[in-house]
This record gives sequence, structure tokens and C-alpha cells, in this order.
Amino acid sequence: MRAVSDDAPLLDDLMPWSTAPPRFGRSWVLAPDPRSLRARWETLLRAGTVEQRDALFHPTRARSVHSTVAQLPGHPAPTGTLAEEQGPCPEPLRVLHGPYDQQWLIPDHRLLDTARTELWRVADERQVFAVEQAHVPQVPGPAVVCSTLLPDGHSPAGRPGRIRPLYRRPGGVEPNVAPGLLDHLGKRCERQVSAEDLLAWITVCARQSPVGRVVPLPANGELWDVGVELGRTALDVQTRGARSGVRPRLPGGRRPYVRAPLPARPDALRYDEQEEALLVGEGRISPVPRGAWEFHAGGVRVLEAWFEARAGAAEPGTLAAIGPGAWPQEWTSDLLELVTVLALLSELRTRQTALAAALDRGPRTGTAELRAAGVLPVPASARRPASVLDHPEEGPGGQFALL
Repeated sequence: MRAVSDDAPLLDDLMPWSTAPPRFGRSWVLAPDPRSLRARWETLLRAGTVEQRDALFHPTRARSVHSTVAQLPGHPAPTGTLAEEQGPCPEPLRVLHGPYDQQWLIPDHRLLDTARTELWRVADERQVFAVEQAHVPQVPGPAVVCSTLLPDGHSPAGRPGRIRPLYRRPGGVEPNVAPGLLDHLGKRCERQVSAEDLLAWITVCARQSPVGRVVPLPANGELWDVGVELGRTALDVQTRGARSGVRPRLPGGRRPYVRAPLPARPDALRYDEQEEALLVGEGRISPVPRGAWEFHAGGVRVLEAWFEARAGAAEPGTLAAIGPGAWPQEWTSDLLELVTVLALLSELRTRQTALAAALDRGPRTGTAELRAAGVLPVPASARRPASVLDHPEEGPGGQFALL
């Protein structure tokens, strides 16, 4: 059997436009619940002096309360300095934190060191982001996770990957795909191949390799159909039914329920393998399949990372330390959904393994073939963001950006 990277094209060539993850510069702008963000904002604005406000803000070389920057595309926050700000907190935005944790962010450019505005410009209801996951040897985990929410690209392993939007323009226009690739795959597989078909294939077939994330491609339509169908299922689970409108659910009898109420401040997360139960302090959730508990991404157990983000203590006196006084009911609902997502993704792994084996046995559409067809190398223009400004964007001090 050939090596996984043998002539398989790089994801970087199949979806050539990418950005590095955003860099917030301060942890308090992100939280598992929106009420905490509003309370942090109000505390910042109640600071007695500008110096006290700046200390709470946590200034960096990129941002302080005196910084003036343009608005984030699509989010009309004020553009005056935070030293003079007296208005309400901008409406918190749901984002993807790390591979599977959905949290909330204050969408204000004045708070974010490096927001990656090119991502914000193309974020809409048609967009899907493919987020590369860090490779941790000997620890299983996905190579790519997809999200309809704007991702922060956080990596528990400390080695964040690139973020690749499916479309280069809003409204699902201009796929972020190597020019000519969809036509070539369509002829090879004797199928109509769309950008979303390709993303579905990438979701379940992308692999980690010594040269980067690679994506073995098939050379026949039957295998392509199997991978696309499997990938669409995985995409729907990962994006929590954002496109289908149906939230992921396990079959009756296997759905997790709260069997014992969660305490106000759970201090630990454990797993009872015999009872298939997740123990949240004195609380109890079951059934929780072992596959959900053992699910890793970026080198860490996903459920443990999710719990730590809510139960871990922040430095006293900082804005990040402002949070709920007790465990909110919404967190329990989020946890039940996350267990469901991880259980469903774990169940798909057997089919992914069988697909990978079939790919390794059969003929593939490799890098050499794509070069001969003129698909590779990708033109430099395909690696740059498109010009997508179709409405005014307010710059510093209320002036409008000229692009």
C-alpha cells in the first residue's frame, strides 16, 4: 500500500486562498455566554480613569483604548476610541472557538489585534469555512473541521492551521477552488462536480502528512459518490444542521439526557465507561458513547477542553474573570448537543477508514495528472483574496474606507 502522501495533492493547492487565524490579543472578548461579555463591557466603561480603563483592557502593541481602526465588515460598531466610548456593548456574535466549541465574541475591531477582515467580508449564510487542525503524532483527530460560523482558528496544541473559505465572495460566488479542478474531476469521475461536493470530499478524506494536509482524489465516479455522500453527512453534523435546518440527533434510546441535575459550580468532568455516563461534578448525563468521550482534536479530548473553558478560573480582577454566578441552563443544552455531534462523528469513522482503504488500493487522480491537465500549479491570483467591497465600510473617526 502506498504512503498517504504519495502523489496526493495538497489541500493548499485545492483550496488556494487561505488566511492565518485571527489573533484577538485579549481573552476577555470571547466567552461561552453573551451576558458575560456585556457585563465585561460595562465594567470596562465604568472604570474611573482612562488609565484604569486601559489596564482593564489589556493593551498590546496593536491595540489600546486610544487605538482608532475601521469597522469590522458587516458589524457597525463605533470607530471612536475606547477611551471616550460610552455606548452599549456591540451585539455579541456566535463564533467557532477551536474545533468544536461554539462561543461568543464582541465584534468590535478596536478589541481585536488582528481580526483578518478578509474573512469577515465573506462571512454570510452561504459561506463554509474549512479550518485546518494541528497534527499531533500518535493522537487521532480530524485534519479539517468545517464551520458556517466565523472560526477563531484556536488550536489546543498551540499550532493553529489556516482557514480556507469555500467561497471567495459573499453570496456563494466564486468558489475558492483551483481553476479547472472541478471540470477535471467531473470528466474523470463522469459526474457534475460542485465546490460543495469537493468540500464534502475534503471533510472526510483530508489527511495529515509530513508535507502538510493532503487530499487523495479518486479516479472513478463510484468512489467519488461514496466519499461525497459521507462527507455531506459529516458536514451537516459538524455545522450542526446549519444548511439543512435540522439539528443533529441520535436515534431514540441513544440520546443523552440529564439523569442527575448539574450543580451550580461543577468542579470536575469524569466518564463512567461501564454506565456510559458523563459525570459533571455531581451531575450525570447518559447515555454518552465512549466514542464521544474519546473524541480528540488538536491533541486534546474535546469534551475536557469544552468543560475547562467554562469551569477554569481566570485571573481575579481581570475582565476575563467576570462570568456567570452559576452554571447556566444553556451550557447544559450546549453540552448535550456537543455529545451528540461527537457521537455521530465517531460513528462515521468506520466508514471513513473503509473509504481511505479503497482510495489506497485503487487508481487516484494525483498531482502529476493535475499538472499535466494544467490545473496545477495554481495561479498566484487564486491565492489572494478577491475584491469584495460592495458597500461602504466606516474607517477610523467615521471616515469611509476607499478600496
